[in-house]
Amino acid sequence: MAFTTLLVIASPVLVLLLRAAWVALSCYLLTPMRIRRIMARQGVRGPPPRPLIGNLRDVSALVAQATADDMPALSHDIVGRLMPHYVLWSKTYGKFFVYWYGSEPRLCLTDAAMIKEFLSSKYAANATGKSWLQRQGTRHFIGRGLLMANGAHWSHQRHVVAPAFMADKLKGRVGHMVECTKQTIRALREATTAPSPGGARRREVDIAAYMTRLTGDIISRTEFDTSYETGKRIFHLLEDLQRLTARSSRHLWIPGSQYLPSKYRREIRRLNGELEAVLTESIGRSREIADEGRTTSAYGRGLLAMLLAEMESKKDGAAAGGGDAARGRQQQQFSYDLQLVIDECKTFFFAGHDTSALLLTWALMLLATHQEWQDRARAEVARVCGDAPPSYDDLSKLTVLQMIIHETLRLYPPATLLPRMVFEDIRLAGGLHLPAGLSVWIPVLATHHDESIWGPDAHEFKPERFAAGRRPAFLPFASGPRNCVGQAYALVEAKIVLAMLLQHFRLAISDDYRHAPVNVLTLRPKHGVPVHLRPLRP
Repeated sequence: MAFTTLLVIASPVLVLLLRAAWVALSCYLLTPMRIRRIMARQGVRGPPPRPLIGNLRDVSALVAQATADDMPALSHDIVGRLMPHYVLWSKTYGKFFVYWYGSEPRLCLTDAAMIKEFLSSKYAANATGKSWLQRQGTRHFIGRGLLMANGAHWSHQRHVVAPAFMADKLKGRVGHMVECTKQTIRALREATTAPSPGGARRREVDIAAYMTRLTGDIISRTEFDTSYETGKRIFHLLEDLQRLTARSSRHLWIPGSQYLPSKYRREIRRLNGELEAVLTESIGRSREIADEGRTTSAYGRGLLAMLLAEMESKKDGAAAGGGDAARGRQQQQFSYDLQLVIDECKTFFFAGHDTSALLLTWALMLLATHQEWQDRARAEVARVCGDAPPSYDDLSKLTVLQMIIHETLRLYPPATLLPRMVFEDIRLAGGLHLPAGLSVWIPVLATHHDESIWGPDAHEFKPERFAAGRRPAFLPFASGPRNCVGQAYALVEAKIVLAMLLQHFRLAISDDYRHAPVNVLTLRPKHGVPVHLRPLRP
């Protein structure tokens, strides 16, 4: 009797253990072996992987060596510094090669035509989202936000957030962007006119720090109806999580390690708990303000307002249709709950703040080192806007500024890599077979600097190459159905800020500037960007 009872209890446990063992065996051995054979039959090879760690140690060592020192000169040829493994392996194995992140096979895809096809709507359902191993590093960083969603969940989340970045909504954001930029201009003017100790040199400012604060202020006001002080707490916590996530990406993730205690995991949990507490408090305030009504306008006009309205509408819809079990399950599957709203907030606070700040920082560095383009852009702003801040209707006329922004994004794209996961077998027009389970990594930075695409001057700052509009293989916001939903917002913001700064200041790069681009999930200047600012107006 006791033996029979023991068998009854042990059987489910045994089944779970066997299932976990099979999943681990399939994920870490069988699937990688199958993918390796399929790619090898097509002549796609790569550096030999080590057991368990793959090529992770090689990548870490090459990047550490390449970024150990600052660049000796202000050169935009930065692919070898940030992607030394790509440079080495592409020379050795050709245009396509497979390398290994632990037991995860990653195909490096660089052919412009194949990239366009792979990212197109034709394969949107079969090649979406991020890889399973990658999610382990970003789970606490952005959770289940839009960047990490797949399939029907992604489609629903995209449908909810996209209207916040449509043209009619962006037009209403311009006033907030202008006011925030005016505050930054006043702060810069105070910094540049205050007496310097000793009076021996003109006052310099780290323009990167000011752009970080400015873009944080803008997104806090426009999309989350909160103060910059609250936004600043969120940004600092996100930056700490970003650094920890970037650090974790250089080390092997071992199955089951997430359940083992460690100082690293405790710190991530602490930071994430603090971040979510701040966001929950901010969301709670918005809901209290709107306690009489459940429409988007009751919550405000930004992204958070739309998310809260969606959450409440689905909750009300589920309650109304509670008698229909199938409908109830559908509502639960695609509805926003508080945790998903928090995850979307983390996603868009990060994406809308960090990437915009970096775009502006690199653009100002380039303008400070290319005075002829600074003069051309300033003259255009004066012709289109006069002395007034730009209006929404003015922005489409600032074509020189647009070329400068595009060239900045080409040379210094905030996201240097674009990862996708293949969920079903894909055969591209060129004949390349991508098997299910393969992780495809598009090296955006390398593609943007490819001389076969952009010409022998690919590493030079030449905005005129965008005179006829966007160029092929230009991927700062990805491409296809999963392109960046906030790209129009980022471009409107960049034009307004740059136009107003050019109206008020002349920029020159400081002699103390040290050129040292580094990747910490996004491409940033390691030592900031110190510049001289000379006010143009009293």
